[in-house]
Amino acid sequence: MSVPLPPGSTVGILGSGQLGRMLAMAAARIGLKTHIYCPDSGPAFDVAAKATKGSFSDAKALAQFASEVQVVTYEFENVSSETARLLAPHVTLRPSPRALEVAQDRLLEKTFISDLGFPVAPFRAVSGVSDLEQARQDLGPTAILKTRRLGYDGKGQVRLGASGDAASAWATVGKAPSILEGMVAFEREVSVLVVRAVDGGLAYYDIPANTHAGGILRRSEVPCGLPEADLARARQIAAGVANALDYVGVLAVEMFHLGARVPLEQRLLVNEIAPRVHNSGHWTLEACGISQFENHIRAVAGWPLGSTRRHADAVMLNLIGAEANAWEKLAADDGACLHLYGKNEARDGRKMGHVTYLMPLTA
Repeated sequence: MSVPLPPGSTVGILGSGQLGRMLAMAAARIGLKTHIYCPDSGPAFDVAAKATKGSFSDAKALAQFASEVQVVTYEFENVSSETARLLAPHVTLRPSPRALEVAQDRLLEKTFISDLGFPVAPFRAVSGVSDLEQARQDLGPTAILKTRRLGYDGKGQVRLGASGDAASAWATVGKAPSILEGMVAFEREVSVLVVRAVDGGLAYYDIPANTHAGGILRRSEVPCGLPEADLARARQIAAGVANALDYVGVLAVEMFHLGARVPLEQRLLVNEIAPRVHNSGHWTLEACGISQFENHIRAVAGWPLGSTRRHADAVMLNLIGAEANAWEKLAADDGACLHLYGKNEARDGRKMGHVTYLMPLTA
């Protein structure tokens, strides 16, 4: 697919969560339709032109889905590489299956980024208790054990203290292939949201400072307060990753900033990448003329990228679990831009919506 998809074309989206929902709404704004494919119904089903419930391993159903769309993208990175393999003969996938493969496996991801010459936290592969004990000797006893695959929002990981028991930690992660990461003394967490077009052109949103609690993003704020040299270095890293993957769409590169005491080239460590639109970019819906969601759709459809210029300072807060029950109060706050995802059950740790507050532009 070498020419832009005209209005009226259909973008297929794998996954039915809130990111798919916001992608579908962004596509509709520019006259494109969306078709959601997922084993389970979710918030995206409510707003897409068409939705199909089907297994990610059902070759026949996937081929039918592919026949009804002009390009396929993903709203989450844990789509099986086998699913991508089944779709690839029938339809263009953007980003490529290679981006999925790298992002789905923490060992592959860390190795890939390190091989590009960008700093990451020290890590070791772990496939058993003896590996874990050796890794703790190499990296220090205080570290984080993470499953190589399928962990998100703090799931699939356990923090080990100086007296932590290796066997217990290994059991906590289900004895799944894992990595041990050494602890990093960082000053703040940031993320780069880079958009890469089909022709390789790059655009960047302003870099937010992020705050997590319990492994879940709680707050993103722009501007992040880093000096321009640090911002330029962060963009350079994100561009290097996107170009190495021949990426198309929005890519989020999460980083730790170690502070001014560290030389610039080592000051930013890559934590992980997300081959999709990202929670830390939700503020772009109100603070930018073209949101991350529309720019992702533009990129995968072969359109020119839209402006990433920010016209306001912004703070985005996630609404987790029962926090969304305060919707009436938030709706009455004339400074709050409220988004609710249409999920029926407000479970603990579940992202139910977000709210963004805008302030006059300062930087």
